[in-house]
Parts: sequence; structure tokens; C-alpha cells
Amino acid sequence: MTLSELTAISPVDGRYRNKTKELANYFSEYALFKYRIKVEIEYFIALTKQGIIPYEVSKKDIAEWRKIYSKFSVSKAKRIKEIEAVTNHDIKAVEYYIKEEFDKLGYGRYKEFIHFGLTSQDINNTAVPLSVKDYLSEIYVPSVKDVIKQIDDLSKSFKSIPMLAHTHGQPASPTNLGKELMVFIERLVNQYNLLLELPVAAKFGGATGNFNAHFVAYPSVDWVNFANEFITSLGLKRLQYTTQIEHYDLLAALFDTMKRINTILLDLSRDMWMYISMDYFKQRIKKGEVGSSAMPHKVNPIDFENAEGNIGIANAILVHLSEKLPVSRLQRDLSDSTVLRNIGVPFAHSLIAIASLQKGLSKLLINKEAIAKDLEDNWVVVAEAIQTVLRREGYANPYEIVKDLTRKNTKITQQEVAHFIDKLKVSEVVKKELKAITPFNYTGKVK
Repeated sequence: MTLSELTAISPVDGRYRNKTKELANYFSEYALFKYRIKVEIEYFIALTKQGIIPYEVSKKDIAEWRKIYSKFSVSKAKRIKEIEAVTNHDIKAVEYYIKEEFDKLGYGRYKEFIHFGLTSQDINNTAVPLSVKDYLSEIYVPSVKDVIKQIDDLSKSFKSIPMLAHTHGQPASPTNLGKELMVFIERLVNQYNLLLELPVAAKFGGATGNFNAHFVAYPSVDWVNFANEFITSLGLKRLQYTTQIEHYDLLAALFDTMKRINTILLDLSRDMWMYISMDYFKQRIKKGEVGSSAMPHKVNPIDFENAEGNIGIANAILVHLSEKLPVSRLQRDLSDSTVLRNIGVPFAHSLIAIASLQKGLSKLLINKEAIAKDLEDNWVVVAEAIQTVLRREGYANPYEIVKDLTRKNTKITQQEVAHFIDKLKVSEVVKKELKAITPFNYTGKVK
């Protein structure tokens, strides 16, 4: 069966392909080959600049070498797979492919400096972080920034709308709808800033991290400084003390931060779902859409549910990645290799979730009448205000007195509250103050 969006096993490459196809530029097999070639070529260029390779390099030479990765294509990636079918080693296949390209370009006499002194993980643990860095700056960070702005815009449009709060699912002191969205903005901004501060790290130091092969061939070269400058030139942070592989601690921190961002978006999705179920929001109806195959009246909050489901998958994998990758037997086992190939999967599900959440938010229509009715039906929530003012006035047992008023199985009305206030032994000024408190204005202030 030919692979297509309809035959793909994973919905990331099937049903949701239109939302995730950009990730193929960072985390597909083709992309991994391209990033590996980039690291190999840039390393070769760095060796020439260091004077290791006895050749006077021109700008034209460097431009030709860089075309090997900048002009890399899926058809060329197939050639690497052909070589790998013989070598049974993907990095060696990349090395042989570049040597073939050097032969074609007339640089064959220098091709043994391709992959000079390196182990596979010098390439993998630089190529993968490089792809992650590019993905973060080009796709993920802008998408998180965009959803924060969308929530902020909604918060501003709802800033003057009082709303009944619900703690433990019960009516609670009123709040402001705009402020409740600001809660999510603050949480997201905190994690967004942490994300920006996290360095993306690479391992580059030979078979066991000590530059053994490099120093035995060129003992007078400061290979540590060379590697530091090379990795920095790629926009990465070089880890100084490693085994054969990166220890992945900073990558795990990235996964954990992305997980927290997802968790905040999950919390928002569930709250929006609840507000829709409470009729605080309606949803824009698109002509032709069906909410239920049996019940014609339904308009389901499917976008928030889709976001919730995809976040669950993303976070499960992110947790596994952050727990598994930093653990390796002695100087290296191979269990990180196959796991590392899956980092695009939670990234994809995270993007699907963000897109679904944004779609859901864009369809919201505020139902001010339902919100106002909930406030009017719950005059009991001014009880906190009354007992607090009575405390200020030195009134005896104010909490207990107000508790007797509110602990009934019938709805407390505005008239009952006013009658209760009239019986209080306080001044007329205080009674007037208490009667002025309503569920609509007892909303406090945060800023």
C-alpha cells in the first residue's frame, strides 16, 4: 500500500498532516540527514580555517561545500538510504555520501577530513539540537507567542464583565472574566520566558568525550577551544564534560517546560469547555457543520476536546523523553538513539493542540445574559463581604451570624439579604454600605 495521508499509521502524518507538515523540515528522516550533513560540512570548513587541512580555501570553495546541504533534497536522501543498506550505519552512510559529492566537485583529495576524529554522536548530538533550535525559533516560539496574544486580546475584550466564580464547583466570590483569562496569560508568560532562557546544548568531543583521536593526530591544537568555537558558531552551547553522548539534561529541561506550557493550555481548554457547558459562551456556527450524527441541535466544543486529547499524548511522550534520555549505562548505551528519533512526535501533537485551541477560542461568543443571570441567582456570594465588613465594625460573631443566613437549601434573594442587613445592630451608614454590595460589583481588584 502506498504511503499517503489516508494510509499513514500516525495521525500526525495522516489526518493532521496539514497542521504538522512543516515539522518535516526539522524531524523527518530527510531533515535529520540534512542537519547531519550541515554539521559535517561546517566541521570540515572549521578544520580548513584552523589550518588542519593543507589547502588555501576560497569563498567559492565554501559556497560549493555548503550547497551539499543547502541544496539537499529528498531524492538525494534516497541515495544515503541506498548506502545505508550496505553499511547498516546511518552516520557512515552520510559520510560516504559527502565523500561522493566531494569527488564530483573535485575535492576528493581532501575527503578523508570528512568526519575526521569524530564519533557518530558528535554528529547526532549536534544535528538534533540544531534542528530543535531551529524548530523552536521558527515554529514553536512564534506559535506560543501567538496563542498568548490571542488570549490577551480576549482578556481585554472581557475586562468589564463580572462573573460568578466557582470554587470546588460551587458558587464563590464573583470575579472578572477578563481577569480569569489573565491568570492563564501570566502562567504562560512565565513558562515562555523560561523556555527562552534555556540553552540548546550539543556534545562534540570524540568517541568518549576526550578528543582522543584529535589529540593523537594533532597534539599541538587546542581542540577544546576549537570545539567550543565551532559549536558556538552554530548557535549552540557545547557541553564540556561528556561520555560518548550528550547527557540530555538541558534537553530534558526543554521537554519539561514544553510539558508545563501544554498543561496550562490543557487547563484553559477544560475551563473553556466548562464555560460553554454553563452557557457562558456560545460558539460560532459554520454552515454545513454537524455537531452530532443523531442530535441536530448540538454544537459540541470539539476544538477544546481535540486540544485536550493531543496535549495528553504530547505530554506522555515528553515525560518519557525527559526521564529516559538523561539515563545511559556507563559511557553509552544505544537506547537513546531510537527514542531521540521520536522528539518530533510530541512537538507535532503540541502544535495540533495549539491550533485546535486557537480555533476554539476564535469561535467563542460571549453570552452576557447567562453570566448575569448566574450572578443574579446567587446573592448568597455577598455573604463573605457582609461578614468581613461586620468584622471591621467589631460586630460579635459575624461569620456565624451570616452563616445562619446562607446555610439554607433555598435560593437566597436580594430581598432576603436586605432584610438580614436591616436587622443588624449597626449604623444606618454601615447598612447602606452593605446594601450597596451586589454580586455584580463585589469583584475586587487585581491591578
